[in-house]
Amino acid sequence: MKSGSRHLARQAAVQALYQWDMTQQNRLEIEKSFLSDRKLAHSDLEYFQHLISDIPKQITEIDAAAGPFLDREMGKVDPIERAILRLSVFELTHHHEIPYRVVINEAIELAKTFGSDNSYRFINGILDKMVATVRELEVAAQR
Repeated sequence: MKSGSRHLARQAAVQALYQWDMTQQNRLEIEKSFLSDRKLAHSDLEYFQHLISDIPKQITEIDAAAGPFLDREMGKVDPIERAILRLSVFELTHHHEIPYRVVINEAIELAKTFGSDNSYRFINGILDKMVATVRELEVAAQR
């Protein structure tokens, strides 16, 4: 599976997480509507389903992990930035096989695609601070 397919899965997952957060719609209904969308044809469907299944189940843990690095409550973060942060925090804390630099770069690209002009700076700042704690050994090995 190409890395681009994971990028497409992340893009769709951010949109699905945003929809879930804003509407409180059933996650399975959201998943079903995304799976019927032809845009997912070239994405890593399994990874998309994993993200939109596990992130909502672990939302309290994810928000708590991000909390110390935020300048406000997660609930007060812009909704699209919140979706991107939640996805990225989940990957940092649960997918150690994905290098932290890939997680951060993907988050920046997602913020540039979906967020406001300075979203990517906000998200990069949060993840940079967080990675020093949650991926301490990996960061040290890179230096």
